[in-house]
Amino acid sequence: MSRADTDDYRRLFVDDLPLLDVRAPVEFAHGAFPRAVNIPLLDDAQREQIGIRYKHAGQDEAIRLGLELATPEIRAARLAQWSAFCERHPDGYLYCFRGGLRSRTTQQWLREAGVDFPLVTGGYKAMRRFLIDELERSLREVPLVCIGGLTGVGKTRVLLQTPHHVDFEGLANHRGSAFGRDPLNRQPSPIDWENAVSIEFLKHRERHGNRPLLVEDEGRNIGRINMPETLVEALARAPRAILQTDRQERIRQIREDYIERAWPAYVEAWGEEAAREFGRFVLDNLTRIRKRLGDERYREVRASFERALDTFFGTGEAANFDAGIGLLLDHYYDPMYCYQLETKRPKIVFEGNEAELLEWAREQCSS
Repeated sequence: MSRADTDDYRRLFVDDLPLLDVRAPVEFAHGAFPRAVNIPLLDDAQREQIGIRYKHAGQDEAIRLGLELATPEIRAARLAQWSAFCERHPDGYLYCFRGGLRSRTTQQWLREAGVDFPLVTGGYKAMRRFLIDELERSLREVPLVCIGGLTGVGKTRVLLQTPHHVDFEGLANHRGSAFGRDPLNRQPSPIDWENAVSIEFLKHRERHGNRPLLVEDEGRNIGRINMPETLVEALARAPRAILQTDRQERIRQIREDYIERAWPAYVEAWGEEAAREFGRFVLDNLTRIRKRLGDERYREVRASFERALDTFFGTGEAANFDAGIGLLLDHYYDPMYCYQLETKRPKIVFEGNEAELLEWAREQCSS
C-alpha cells in the first residue's frame, strides 16, 4: 500500500524516521538532519549550471538543461542508489530544498521503476523552520538545570547517567575546552548541531512533558559550534547543580580523559604519525591559551608537558602529566571558573559529589 506525502515534521523527528536527501552535496554539508542520507539528484557542478540557466533563461530552460544532464548512465546510477535506500528503509521519506522539482523528479523516476516512496512537503526549508521554532518553544517550556563545577569534576560523565539530559558536547563531537577536539578535528556544521539539539529537546517534551532536563554548563562556543543566542540566554537563566570532588581526583580524570583515553584514538586515526599528532594536540592547544596563562606560566607548563610526552611515548606511563595539569587548574581553569560564577551569579539549587548529585537528579526528574 502506497504511503502519502507528509508534512508531519514532528513525527519525522520524534520517531527518527529515515530521510533521503536529494539536494546537492554542498547543500547537505551546510545543514541536514541526524537521520538523513544524501544521495543527490544533481552533483554540485550540475546544480550550479542549472542555477545559472534558471537565472538567465527561466525555469523551463533550467528544466531542459537538467534533463540533458541526466544521461541514461547517471539516471540508472541514481535509481539504483535510491531504490536500495527505499528497500532498506520502507518507513522513510525523501526531500529536497523546498519539496519541489528535485524531490518530485526523484519520486517520479522511482515510480517509473516500480518504487512508490513518499516525500516531505515543504522539504528541508520547512523542516529547518520547524526545528528553529520548536527549539525556541522548548527553551520557553522545558525547565533546564545546568550541571556545573570546576574543570575535571566529571560533569559529562555524571550528566550521561542522569534520567533526562541533552549532551551538547557529544552532539558537537568536542569536549568544550581548549583541548576538546577529536584526533581528526571533526565537528558537525553549526546548523547540523542546532538541528540535533532541537530534536533532542522535542523528544524530551514529547516523552516527558515539563519534567526538568539536565544539560552541562557551557560557554557560548563548543569548538567551532557557536550556540544560538536564545540557547545562551536560556542557559544563563537556568539554575546550577554544582558537582564537587577533590583536586587530585580532578587531575586523575583529566589525565584519563585527555591523555590515556585519547591516545588510542590518535593511534587509530594517524598510525605511524600518531606521536607527532598527539604531541601537537597537547602543545599546540596549550599555545592557544598562552595569553591568558601568561608567558612565564606558559613556559613552565609547556616544559612539564614536553617531559611528560617524552616519558609517555617511551614507557606508556601518563602520571607525569599530573604536574602540568595541576598548574593549569591552579592558574587558568579554576580562576576562570570562579570569575564566571561570580559574574553570572546563577541560582545554585544543589552542591555535592557524584553519588549525591545523581540521587538528587533522579528525585528531580521523577517529580
